[in-house]
Amino acid sequence: MQTLLHTATKFAPQLLVLAFLFLTFLTSAIDKLTDWNGNIAYFNEHFGTTFLKGKSSLMLGFLTLIESIATVLALIGIIQIYMNGSLEIGLWATVISAKTLLIMLLGQRIAKDYAGAMTIAVYFMIALFGVTLMHGSF
Repeated sequence: MQTLLHTATKFAPQLLVLAFLFLTFLTSAIDKLTDWNGNIAYFNEHFGTTFLKGKSSLMLGFLTLIESIATVLALIGIIQIYMNGSLEIGLWATVISAKTLLIMLLGQRIAKDYAGAMTIAVYFMIALFGVTLMHGSF
């Protein structure tokens, strides 16, 4: 028990960022999987006047896949920290998360949803902070 507490304290910033990304992408992926048709309708409307019109299923599938990958990597990263103090998978999780958010940002900018893009920027800053923490460059 003492070792778990020590690890949780020593790696608190990294664990908190990974937990944040895990919860963020888990809930997002679950929403997409449980309300596929609603999300397709939203994508159709959101991108209806752009060159992405008609590609909603492909975009939603790809986004769900990369969000799921980010979720799994964040969870494995948390476990790896507790198992051996390694940040390797956590680094992968934060990098994939940041790239996923950049893809989402691009979509919001293409759709001219500047408020939505601004919201994604906040998530991106957390992911980028996580990359820095995991990389040891902070």
